[in-house]
Amino acid sequence: MTEDLQTGIIRISDDVVATIAGLAALETPGIAAMSGGISEGLAKRLSGKNVQKGVSVEVGQVEAAIDLRIIVHYGIPIQEVCRQLQLNVRESVENMTGLQVVEVNVKVEGVAFKEDEPEETQYRLK
Repeated sequence: MTEDLQTGIIRISDDVVATIAGLAALETPGIAAMSGGISEGLAKRLSGKNVQKGVSVEVGQVEAAIDLRIIVHYGIPIQEVCRQLQLNVRESVENMTGLQVVEVNVKVEGVAFKEDEPEETQYRLK
């Protein structure tokens, strides 16, 4: 995003938008982790330390498009989780940046089983 003001220009980098989207994704219930993608070998589950993994963004002057690659928890309705994920990411990016998010595409690349997950990403029933 670039905005001309009387006092200067505001630019929001792709990395900032990707970080916001990644954090919002990891905070969504039912999301086990972000996926590093098949191109990086086996789909790796990544913790919040590298939230840009699994996130691709295209940022224009007033709009953004976001692609997410995720791993979901087993037993959770994937369609519902993905819809909530799209809403959470859209809301977070729009609220923090002022950009209009035109699309949030989600690719589910894996299912995490409780015994396969690192301790910090295990699904906890409430």
